[in-house]
Order: sequence, then C-alpha cells, then structure tokens
Amino acid sequence: MIEKNQSEKISAIRKWIKIIHRDLGYICFGLCVVYAVSGFAVNHMNDWNPNYIKEIREIKIKNFDYMSIEEDKELARRVLKEAELNYQIDDCFFENRYIFKIFLKDGIIEVDFKNFQVKIEKTKKRPIFYELNYLHLNKAKKAWTYIADAFAVSLFVLALTGLFMIKGKNGITGRGAYLTAIGLLLPIVFIVVYIYL
Repeated sequence: MIEKNQSEKISAIRKWIKIIHRDLGYICFGLCVVYAVSGFAVNHMNDWNPNYIKEIREIKIKNFDYMSIEEDKELARRVLKEAELNYQIDDCFFENRYIFKIFLKDGIIEVDFKNFQVKIEKTKKRPIFYELNYLHLNKAKKAWTYIADAFAVSLFVLALTGLFMIKGKNGITGRGAYLTAIGLLLPIVFIVVYIYL
C-alpha cells in the first residue's frame, strides 16, 4: 500500500513536470527563436556585421576650384551637387590636403580632391537581424530586462524538467545521464582550455 502511494505520488509529480515542460515550451518558443537566430548572428561578428549592411559606391565628379570655397559646409554642398546626391550633412572636415570627409546621418562620404573621386559609404539596418540582436543584447532595457530574466529562469526550468520527462533506460538514470554529462562537460572543457590553459 505504501509502495502504491509512493508510486502514485511519483506519477503525479511526473505528470506536473510534463505539463510545466510542455506549456513553458510553448510560451518560450518565440523567445527561443529570437535568441537562437540572434545568437548565431552575433557568434559570427568577425565574418559580417549582424546589425548593418554597408553599401559602398564611387562617383567621379568634374574638376572644380575647391580651394576657393572657404566654408567646409558650402564645399560639402557643392560636392553633393556635383555628384548629384541629396543627403543631409551632419559634419565635414579636411582630413589632409586632398581628403575631405562629409558625415551623414547613416554614412560617410570621402572626397579625394587629387582625383576628384567621391566614395560613398552608407549603412542601413539589416532586416530582422537588427531587431533580434537589439532584443538579445538587451538594448531595449526597461521592461525587456524582466522578460529576458524570466526567459533565463524558464530555460533553467525547461532544462531541469527535461531531465525527468522520460523514465527507464532512455531517462536520466540510463542513456540520459551520459548525454547530460556530455552537455555539462562541453562548457567546462572550453572554459578550462580557453581561460586557464
């Protein structure tokens, strides 16, 4: 009778573990997508800019007496006119005798007055990735911090309940124990190798 009661209690606990794991999994699905896609993007920052796309193009403009224009802003406007560009100028200055830089809201224009070559570098937000990275890196702050914290706790609960979802030879007392050990060893090995060796 005692064994039966104990078995029923374990069954009831297992039932609640499955319910919590299932429902929390549904709730966390969207956030898992955000953090998975963004995490993959941020992991490869050496290969690309996950937030912005850089567009570079060059334009040849006709030669004019740029030295006769005293005001830098006026010179910048003349360059834009010659290059047939319509941008709002934030700032501008001569880097040296020939290189003149014009700063835009979302880019920079470099003018080479030796060759009268104009190089335009414009940046624009990378669709989807910019927004996901914004959330992943918690640039939103405020209320998002609480959501991100709740998600972190939820992941821990999902991991913990996941250990007890299956019983028997494929559960935590069998095959699951070896797989769990591998999962725990991976970060430990990399911490030791990269930080302490």
